[in-house]
Amino acid sequence: MPAIRSTGVRAALVTAPLVAVAVLGTSVAPAGATGTAPRTTGTSLTCRGAGVDPDAVVRYRTETVIHAPLSTIWKLQTDVERWPSWQKPVTTSERLDRGPFRAGSAFRWTTPVPPNPLTPATSLDITSTVKQVRTGSCIRWTGPAVGEQLRIDGVHVWNFTKVRGGVRVTTEETHRGELVDANVDFATQVLGAGLETWLLELKTAAEARAGHHGPR
Repeated sequence: MPAIRSTGVRAALVTAPLVAVAVLGTSVAPAGATGTAPRTTGTSLTCRGAGVDPDAVVRYRTETVIHAPLSTIWKLQTDVERWPSWQKPVTTSERLDRGPFRAGSAFRWTTPVPPNPLTPATSLDITSTVKQVRTGSCIRWTGPAVGEQLRIDGVHVWNFTKVRGGVRVTTEETHRGELVDANVDFATQVLGAGLETWLLELKTAAEARAGHHGPR
């Protein structure tokens, strides 16, 4: 990857994390969300025995309870081509394979990078490949996010657990790359803002579909 001046790193990370993210500081954590940025891997989430990148120093974990049926939440999360209908930061999303959402499924999605004082407007292109999945229980996907002079390699795990009154959705993601590794604290804040936003929008969409009546 071409060398990047340090003055451009901060702006790139603000607007171009692997997850679809609002500008840091504008996202609102969902009610009940508890975000952490663990530096150890002992309690990392897993799916079929595989977890996030154990060597990544940029990592974030959070969770929330969604008052909707598990089937509704699962459908929203795995029908990736419809992500733009409920995730505002996702501009486009397409499946690269056909059939059920399964291990080996791949999808490409984009999110814009707004213009800022240091960089022009651009777009982040993300290709995700599902490595492990257990229907209604967990998902693990990996893949690169590529933008102008920027590459982030991410591993993302999701767990779904039925609880009284709804479903606890827990997610953990790690990032690696020249820019994020050089700006760990800031990159972690940006990653965290993105995951909190994702959970908030998933919660909002699922509960709207459920009519706020909870699982049925």
